[in-house]
Amino acid sequence: MEDLTTGPLTRHLLKTTSFMLVMMIFQTLYFLIDLYWVGRLGTHAVAAVGIAGNFTFIVLALTQMLGVGTTTVVSHAIGRKNRDDAQLMFNQAQVLAIVTGIAFLILGMLVRLPYSRAMSPDAETASLAAQYLLWFIPAMALQFLMVAAGAALRGVGNFKTGTVVSTGSVIVNMVLAPILIFGWVTGHPFGVAGAAISSLIAIVVAIIWFATYFLAKDSYLRFVRADQKPRLALWRKMLAIGLPAGFEFAMMGVYLVIVYAIARPFGAAAQAGFGIGQRVIQALFMPAVALGFSVSPVAGQNFGARNRERVVDTFRKAAFMVSAVMAVLVVLCHIAPDALIRIFSRDPAVLDVGTVYLRIVSWNFVASGLIFVAGSMFQAMGNTVPSLVASGTRVLLVAVPAILLSRTAGFHLNWIWYLSVGAVIVQLALSMLLLRREFTRRLAFPSQPKLDNTAVASAMVAVE
Repeated sequence: MEDLTTGPLTRHLLKTTSFMLVMMIFQTLYFLIDLYWVGRLGTHAVAAVGIAGNFTFIVLALTQMLGVGTTTVVSHAIGRKNRDDAQLMFNQAQVLAIVTGIAFLILGMLVRLPYSRAMSPDAETASLAAQYLLWFIPAMALQFLMVAAGAALRGVGNFKTGTVVSTGSVIVNMVLAPILIFGWVTGHPFGVAGAAISSLIAIVVAIIWFATYFLAKDSYLRFVRADQKPRLALWRKMLAIGLPAGFEFAMMGVYLVIVYAIARPFGAAAQAGFGIGQRVIQALFMPAVALGFSVSPVAGQNFGARNRERVVDTFRKAAFMVSAVMAVLVVLCHIAPDALIRIFSRDPAVLDVGTVYLRIVSWNFVASGLIFVAGSMFQAMGNTVPSLVASGTRVLLVAVPAILLSRTAGFHLNWIWYLSVGAVIVQLALSMLLLRREFTRRLAFPSQPKLDNTAVASAMVAVE
């Protein structure tokens, strides 16, 4: 356990972000390498994996509910210096992860074939997507246990264990992927299904690895049978915090489904170009996401300790850090977008869609980074509803006009990318307004005078 309520905030943020960034670099490296190998199977295979990958956003939505709720309640307990509460929350999160994982597995398998057929532009792509999901759905179901364990560790300030385990599992995945896809050594190629099978094996390895840590006698958090009896009141508490955050990702999943559906008449190349562009952006967003994961426990522990000045200062420092990094990435996407896409496909049609997508969407990188940090602050203070409101506004501003415009003559996919940029700007403005309100309401602890408007304004000046 690491106490984040004392010491320099910048040091805490840099240390925790560095751990998260290492883990995310390896995870993203796997995704990109996986996409590289799948790309060798052809455009239909890339489109199929992209379509199947939309399931990832459903899992992200559900695991975000679990992860955000777990990190928040555990970090608040640590801030109060209450180890027993932290351990209870950890064990309850594990039980909840098992329940949600089983439910996802059953539902995912039921919709696998209908979804693949509905989203694919042709029979070949649909068949490949179904093959991939057959193994990928069980892999994603097991991720709930991984997320619950990692979220609890972040809550106590332990980023090292999760980084080591996740990085190790990703390395296993990267090694197995080409072997199973192309049949190297074994002589039995599985094609796109091989990529999903390697993910399943790697996640099983990670879960076993995590278990050995929590079974150790000197572990700060341990499995306690008495704490594993389902307590619905605690589940409601965690889900009340995590549900809005999870619904955010669900809406993003809906947005991606809409884009894939709109792109369907343009063919597999258009879907592949968009899918590759999405993966590239996921890679580029690593610093912002890593910082966001770090902000939540740092601010959360200080919120639990009722230290309002350190909570506000966490936001201010993180906002400066993410703005600087994302500004550099905007330049990169305008200098060499074609080089980023060409790594995964040399199909001219795919390159055209992916390159234009990166050039346009990169204009919202800085705003998106700030939104990540604001979202983490909402999580740290135990109220993610404002983040849901801002995200929901963004999705509506893109999805509804996109559907209407797709039915007009001369419609082009670029119109959706421009809509997205404008919607993110609106989301940022709304997020900052709501965050200012939350600072005023939630940081005015009974034992202390209210946070005055001058202090709040100074905290927000970094992003205005």
